[in-house]
Amino acid sequence: MDALASVLDAAVVIGGVPLLLREVVGNLFGLASAVGGMRRRVWAWPVGVVGNALLFTVFLGGVFATPQAVDLYGQAGRQVFFLLVSVYGWVRWSRTRRAGGAGAPAVAPRWATGRERAALVAVMVVGTLGLAQVFARLDSFGPYPDAWIFTGSLLATYGMARGWIDFWLVWIAVDVVGVPLLLAAGYYPSAVLYLVYAGFVVWGARTWVVARRREGRAGPGADGPADPAVTALG
Repeated sequence: MDALASVLDAAVVIGGVPLLLREVVGNLFGLASAVGGMRRRVWAWPVGVVGNALLFTVFLGGVFATPQAVDLYGQAGRQVFFLLVSVYGWVRWSRTRRAGGAGAPAVAPRWATGRERAALVAVMVVGTLGLAQVFARLDSFGPYPDAWIFTGSLLATYGMARGWIDFWLVWIAVDVVGVPLLLAAGYYPSAVLYLVYAGFVVWGARTWVVARRREGRAGPGADGPADPAVTALG
């Protein structure tokens, strides 16, 4: 138990502010996963899972008695759902990668169709309003922005798994709300990483747009052969 406590409490102090090493490391894994996603590499998913596991313990600050002692149930809960979505993305990208042969990318980028975009907006609005009520009852810090980040992050991850270029735009919407919330709650490494993401997603979006043009998939909604497993999942 003492060894576990030492790992959970390990921190560095910068400017008089304690920063948990697992928060820093977890976010670095998240950034590495984003880089892998931009490059359309299957390893992006398992790397992201490791980061999710670490950050789950970080955002339950009150439960794990971390320096912030603030619970962000949306931030913590989304790590759990990330695991589920990541399994979906991992399976889908692995299947595509095997079908494409050596050197082939794991996904073919495309723009979401009008119907898919409408579904994204509807889920974003309904999910944010509904989850905010749940988080408020749990006494979460900033229930509405927390719910917005939770919903948007899941949609962005799902969009990445499906190969929608639009998922980068969803991440921007998450970052705009996430940075002020995390700063207010005292999660400084995560807030800084969100700022890094804000610039990174622009780069990532451009990379996927260029890849789509280069690979000759013109027009919104064009995609590869239908995948029965993916169709069943939505």
